[in-house]
Amino acid sequence: MPTITPLLHDDSVSLLTRGYGFGSHIWRRARRGARAVPFRLLGRDALLVRGGEGVELFYDETRVRRHGAMPAFIQQSLFGKDSVHSLDGDEHRHRKATFLDVAYDDAQVARLTPLFEEEWRGELDAWLAGGTRSAYEAAVGAFGRASMRWAGIPGTAAAQTRWATRQAQIVDGFGVPYSPEYLLTLLNRRWSDRHAERLIEAVRSGMLHPAEGTALAEWAAHRDPSGALLPPRVAAVELQNSFRPMIAVSRFVAFAAKELHDRPEWRERIAAESGQRGTLVGGELATMFAQEIRRTAPFVPVLPAWAITDVELDGERLAAGGRVVLDILGTDTDEQSWERPDEFDPERFRGVADYEALTAFVPHGGADPATGHRCPGEKLAIAGLATAIAALSDPRIGILDAGLGVNRRRMPTKPASGGRVRAAASPSGSRCPFH
Repeated sequence: MPTITPLLHDDSVSLLTRGYGFGSHIWRRARRGARAVPFRLLGRDALLVRGGEGVELFYDETRVRRHGAMPAFIQQSLFGKDSVHSLDGDEHRHRKATFLDVAYDDAQVARLTPLFEEEWRGELDAWLAGGTRSAYEAAVGAFGRASMRWAGIPGTAAAQTRWATRQAQIVDGFGVPYSPEYLLTLLNRRWSDRHAERLIEAVRSGMLHPAEGTALAEWAAHRDPSGALLPPRVAAVELQNSFRPMIAVSRFVAFAAKELHDRPEWRERIAAESGQRGTLVGGELATMFAQEIRRTAPFVPVLPAWAITDVELDGERLAAGGRVVLDILGTDTDEQSWERPDEFDPERFRGVADYEALTAFVPHGGADPATGHRCPGEKLAIAGLATAIAALSDPRIGILDAGLGVNRRRMPTKPASGGRVRAAASPSGSRCPFH
């Protein structure tokens, strides 16, 4: 089988400099509607794929594997060394089963959603009292405290907020290895790993007694396929991988603030829905809005894997040993998979209960959560984001104009200000004009 015709240049630098525009740049080399296009990445032949066909190839473990494909500077800073993200096959499925028990089970979702409500009510009260946190900053604290309590992690609210802030910085800085921010990411990663490892050891020694079924209890007791306990360091990494993704949803909240600001009619509809239901959690309109945010503002633009056999898609061939790269943004906005893909329209998700059945909807990965690499915390992410959207739609607060621009070259990205939120001016206009 012939290999891809060598390109005149490597596209690695373009990925760093173009960010979320990388995929559209590469697709210009292909015919309109193509499912695959060759390029070069880190000195190797690669194939960029999109749409349902691309998702099917990317998650086919008989042809593609994920282990070792993620650049080391991302794997070790964001996910942690030896995490589930670096595994394939039976070993991956064995460890993934614990993540499914911890995060995917409906009972776990039901246990966390009241904490979302409580924390976002608190953030609303803080804004109404004159607080100046952005929507992003509020989300880091609210999601951090809620998910740590849910995970069985002890500590005061202030201590949990501080750790959540460190975790948020890890997420913020992993994609900029050329920046001093990356050095701070490594420091926060090291601190977090040590702290989480102490928690695992405290449980194993009997000093801590987290509730059964919590992430801390499950990872302290998790055994590998041979029956041995995970090394404390690896268990600590997976403990963080159980709650840090919820903190990462804060980036979606910043995008939600921007879209709600630009669509006041949706704010009014969601606010009315929350008022009628008497809760911030589980509203249909807020959930539809959350899904459209996830479709249009994915966390990363692409994901890499290795071809373990010669592969072919849409007439393009790649020899074993090359990289198969799934265009996440290009799939979520694929014109062959979505009607009016470039239009922000939450109505497209009305009545869509089984979002996992949407092959070309992969903001948290694709395929089956139990057997593939789809994030098992996706239900939690949707519930948390919808709760935040309901809170941000409250008519007693306003989202400011300034700082809502997005640098799409940076990975990961968000509106620059994080979405500034302030208490709305009183009808009498007596509120200080400088706040």
